[in-house]
Amino acid sequence: AIIANEYTVQNVARVAEATACWLLSKHESPSIVIGYDCRFGGAMFTETAIKIFCAHKIKVLTPRSFVSTPMISFGVLTYKASQGVVITASHNPPSYNGYKLKGAHGGPTPPDQIAEVELLIPNHEVEIKGSLEEYEQAGLLQYVDLEKEYEDYIHTKFDIATLNKSPFKMAYDSMYGAGQNVLKHLFPQAVFLHCEVNPSFNNIAPEPLHKNLLELSETIKSTPELKFGLANDGDADRIALYDEDGKYIDSHHIILLLIHYLFKYKNLTGKVAIAASTTLRVNKLCAIYGLPCEVTPIGFKYISQIMMNEDVLVGGEESGGISVKGHIPERDGIYDGLVIYEFMNSTGKSLKELCREIYDIVGEFYYERADLHLHESEKQRVIALCSEGISSFGKFEVVDTNLIDGFKYELPNDCWTMIRASGTEPLLRIYAEGNTPEEVLEILSHVRATLKV
Repeated sequence: AIIANEYTVQNVARVAEATACWLLSKHESPSIVIGYDCRFGGAMFTETAIKIFCAHKIKVLTPRSFVSTPMISFGVLTYKASQGVVITASHNPPSYNGYKLKGAHGGPTPPDQIAEVELLIPNHEVEIKGSLEEYEQAGLLQYVDLEKEYEDYIHTKFDIATLNKSPFKMAYDSMYGAGQNVLKHLFPQAVFLHCEVNPSFNNIAPEPLHKNLLELSETIKSTPELKFGLANDGDADRIALYDEDGKYIDSHHIILLLIHYLFKYKNLTGKVAIAASTTLRVNKLCAIYGLPCEVTPIGFKYISQIMMNEDVLVGGEESGGISVKGHIPERDGIYDGLVIYEFMNSTGKSLKELCREIYDIVGEFYYERADLHLHESEKQRVIALCSEGISSFGKFEVVDTNLIDGFKYELPNDCWTMIRASGTEPLLRIYAEGNTPEEVLEILSHVRATLKV
């Protein structure tokens, strides 16, 4: 919600009260790991929640500064906590903040449990009692260094010393987000962009889309020694990449690269779980490799549930949230970026060459997404039109329709489009994929004409 509108200290206190009551109904002596990212008011809202938890005699572990969402999930596992809480609005515009729950398994709390918490939110004001100093002295509040623990863990998973000698020099854009310190510590020789605290995110939503990362692209284009660009969103759970030409590599390509590397090069297997807005080329690659593939509604919480119960090789979604086997069941833009960086360095192939390997298997493709700011009545008109059924978008015939989440229309020759209302912002999203850049724009044009938007 928007800070100072619905996102207030008192509303955070009410949600924290519900979280505390829910935890006490499930555990005899529950504990919580809580942290915040670089957004405005993060420390204040976190302090509010801590006071509510401690007043209920719930043990709280928290860092003294901002951390990424994956660090909280990793911390929940490390300290065997009952629950995690992250004060973040992730990729949303700077005016937003949020309150996310993380389960004891090290990933998003399942939707049914979140619904249970929501039912306990009081409809009255909650008293915020005590001070952090009092609770620390009482042993209810403990400060922990989640960032250092996460960095130590990364060193156990990757040969950072060897990666620092890579011929593929890295540029990193944290988008003023919570991943900025980790990459500085791990790769001090990299080129860093927007790696300072700026709660307004320079008035750009910290979502790793190409339109928000033009400076990173231009920096790579103008610096010959730069061969790899990594970007994360505000809480560092999402990813985007750039190749040596400064070309944007979207999450569809990243998911395919991860499957290809882990299966073909590292001989790992498992199910692939993807959100409904992900490229159909993932299904195609899984069929070629004999890997099971499951499509879920949009939201990483659905993928994480599968990872809790099954052997999953890669789980990912179009928005850049991806998890891989051998790591926590949580989106982690830093970890995913290092897996791709390792792939490049172990093979000696550039990101451009690795994408060509993928194209040789599933065919070349291009993707675009249009985010339309529409009045609610206009948005509902479009949804009603889709519900009635659409047989074609101009010259593009609809071959099949998927209603798992929104309206996904399969078109001839591995093309597709999807229409869906955003779950976090007042937007209608139109997704499209084609075999050439021109075909993608043509699909988007025909879709907008058909929907009259």
